[in-house]
Amino acid sequence: MKRIAWIAAILMLAASALAQEFPNRPVRIIVPWPPGGNVDITARTLQPALAEALGQQVVVENRAGAGGTIGTAAVAKSPADGYTLLLGSSGTVTSGPAVFKNLPYDPLKDFVAIGPIQSVAIVLTAAPKTPVQNYAEYAARAQSNPGQVSVASAGNGSSNHLAIELLMRQAKLRLLHVPYKGSGPAITDLLGSQVESMMDQLTASIEHIRNGRLKALAISSKQRSAQLPNVPTLDELGVKGYEAATFTGIFAQAGVPPAVAEKLHGALKKAMANEAVRERYRSMGVEIMDMNQAEFAAYVRADFEKWRSLAREANIVIE
Repeated sequence: MKRIAWIAAILMLAASALAQEFPNRPVRIIVPWPPGGNVDITARTLQPALAEALGQQVVVENRAGAGGTIGTAAVAKSPADGYTLLLGSSGTVTSGPAVFKNLPYDPLKDFVAIGPIQSVAIVLTAAPKTPVQNYAEYAARAQSNPGQVSVASAGNGSSNHLAIELLMRQAKLRLLHVPYKGSGPAITDLLGSQVESMMDQLTASIEHIRNGRLKALAISSKQRSAQLPNVPTLDELGVKGYEAATFTGIFAQAGVPPAVAEKLHGALKKAMANEAVRERYRSMGVEIMDMNQAEFAAYVRADFEKWRSLAREANIVIE
């Protein structure tokens, strides 16, 4: 017993020493998506402020492919030392894993939630030629033409797709889901009125809404967006309890020393307090998230369970 206690004490001292010297070399943030997208912009906005908070260089590295699973799996298999982090999002940590089979990682068991960055509401928009001006008219049109009013998404199993399924269930609507290969092509067809409506991240649609090219009918968040204060939430429009949003946050590997995780969380919180970072995020139409580690971990788990339950009910499975 004395030998075990002695070994445990040595390990605790080693972990403490590791945490005290962390970081003593550059830290990498893996973005499992191509450059230029919302997740990549989120990482690069955070990068300089996080480097300052850590006192070390922070490198953003894109490892795209297979719907974000290649980069995410690479982080899961990296040493649990805090030097390789994941810029995780709904698509790779909660809503995506809820519908995709045979993932090369477990989103809950293989990662430690370090802290959140921002969340993005999903907005329901109508095409220019769709003969509705508000959600009430849209719902009435859908009820009068069950299964015929088309609604686009970024693809089968995407966060947008799941938001549509949730709306149909909670609002008791039958819509015609039209999946695209990404938001870009879907928005192009929406602007041309080839599809009647769409549910998409606010960041992708906000400029088209501001310029009057798309009609914003409702937003998916609990509260109205400061960027679109005149657009009501689905909850206040009668779809009680409706909430759907995507999020981004920093994750490390399971097994990372708690003291290292705590230091990373503190640095992230300090970086997120930087006014230049906050202003850049606000200009993108996102909501800055403020949670401690335990709160964020609980949020991630609840979001995963919510979408997994919906996916099972709707029989949404992506091979």
